[in-house]
Amino acid sequence: MHGKQVYSGGSRECRFWPRRQNCLVDRIVLQGMSFSGRHGARPTEWEQAQEFKVDVELETDLSEAGRTDRLEDTVDYSQVRAIAKAIIEGQSVKLLETLAARIAERTLALQRVKAVSVRVAKRPASMAPIDAAAVHISRTRG
Repeated sequence: MHGKQVYSGGSRECRFWPRRQNCLVDRIVLQGMSFSGRHGARPTEWEQAQEFKVDVELETDLSEAGRTDRLEDTVDYSQVRAIAKAIIEGQSVKLLETLAARIAERTLALQRVKAVSVRVAKRPASMAPIDAAAVHISRTRG
């Protein structure tokens, strides 16, 4: 196959694709966001709010924003944070996997987002001592 290599999103490997110029992918990273929520597999986890830490890394082309310095040419970080906040502070669910999947799905719906990785962590009292129980998922636009 003729063409240049490009990053294939999520796997850190390059593939041949004639329309792209290189393997570089631009990223926006929101790290260490903290929200309160009532999620867990045990009913006691729903009784009192717990702290959830969320990291979101998204792939997007930042070249236009780098040239223009205009918010409309990038992904608005505050929108991504608002998505994570709404999911964590919203409807209770049992699994961290569900929270991460919902954040990823809504983030992928934003214009310009090509792929997203989401990490959701909490420190469950029932598992002490533990720094965190966490899930990390990656999704790409279909």
